[in-house]
Amino acid sequence: MKKVVLIGDSIRMGYDKYVKDALEGSCEVYYPSENCRFAEYVLRYLYDWKKNGEWPNDIDLVHWNAGLWDVVDMDMEGPLTSIDYYAEAVARITRRIHRVFPTAKVVFATSTAVREEGYPNPNFRRLNSDIERFNDAAKKALLGSGTVINDLYSVTRDIPDECCSDMTHFNTPEGRALLGNKVLSVICDELGIELPDVAKKKFIPENYTEENIGV
Repeated sequence: MKKVVLIGDSIRMGYDKYVKDALEGSCEVYYPSENCRFAEYVLRYLYDWKKNGEWPNDIDLVHWNAGLWDVVDMDMEGPLTSIDYYAEAVARITRRIHRVFPTAKVVFATSTAVREEGYPNPNFRRLNSDIERFNDAAKKALLGSGTVINDLYSVTRDIPDECCSDMTHFNTPEGRALLGNKVLSVICDELGIELPDVAKKKFIPENYTEENIGV
């Protein structure tokens, strides 16, 4: 049976169990129980998640993302993480994934779009223009690494209202299905397995709390 690891922020927390349930019987799917937050946080805790979760060494594919925490603009001073450091961290994380899981293919998911009007407070906001810049920097940093890019930004840039649960997340049945199916399509294509159907009306997501998920 194939083995897959999902790593990422609260966007990943919205689709992780959807993907896990869909791949039952063809893949074992692992992911942290926490929000993976900043790129630097992923870089720091990758070893810990593997150890604490008792993830096997022979992982076939790692699908990961980070960026929405990095682009947060507080006090109108620009993104919390500099774009140069973000690009460097993305490259380092990818190299570390290859060391931790030497048999795994690596898929990087671009950061999803936000509904800017949902951030009424200028002291805490995200801008799609920043997200686009950071996504481009990540893709440039990963050139030549063999990393597959899963463009979740394009999927969410003009997403229907019924898919959105707030300005950042897509934790509705329609939103989970849209993102989950995009992630599934890339995983199944890379691993050469059949794309499954998911009965979204029967789907029960992980019991994450708002405190756990964060923003």
